Amino acid sequence: MHRTKTDAELAAAEAQHSDDPERAIVLRRARSFKSSWIELAESLSEVRRHGQWKSWGHDSFDDYAKNELHLKPETVEKLTGSFQFLQRRAPEVLKRDGVTSPIPSYQSVDFLRRAESQEGAPRDTVSEIRRRVLDEATPLPTVARQFRDAVFPIDESEQHKRDAAAIKNVAGRLKELLAETRAVPKKLANEASEALEKLLGALAERAEKAA
Repeated sequence: MHRTKTDAELAAAEAQHSDDPERAIVLRRARSFKSSWIELAESLSEVRRHGQWKSWGHDSFDDYAKNELHLKPETVEKLTGSFQFLQRRAPEVLKRDGVTSPIPSYQSVDFLRRAESQEGAPRDTVSEIRRRVLDEATPLPTVARQFRDAVFPIDESEQHKRDAAAIKNVAGRLKELLAETRAVPKKLANEASEALEKLLGALAERAEKAA
């Protein structure tokens, strides 16, 4: 299997710190966290709680995670938050072997964690998310696509912004294609381009008024 640059760096760091078993094991778990994220999340939680990163020469826990483990702060928060959520709300999941009993991804668990803490979220919907994530280990894209709007609704103004951005992107691309294509008569392409130009102008004007 091809080794990435990050994996090679982590392997080298693990070998370098082989005389410090606790430090080396966190590095090893960082290398394999996609398949065993629970172990890494547990180690990260312990390192942050007890502050070993200080004796390892780092200015902060975030610096340690970023520079030594190559983990972004948001990834660390999702990992540790998801692990602590399972500890409190579904400890049985932590005992699964990942083979006979599937382990949900930390991204899916994070979505469930946020859904359960979302004020006003429909309880039956949250219960279904819990079942899909914990019992079926459904991937995040599937869970988010099905339940995001029900649990994390966006307000009307934000929806308008998103719709306008999507229309602008499509209209702009179509205008470019019409200028290059021979698939439609030139006159028709010009007429359509003019209409798209008016549409883009209207979107820009509305954006200025809303600013």
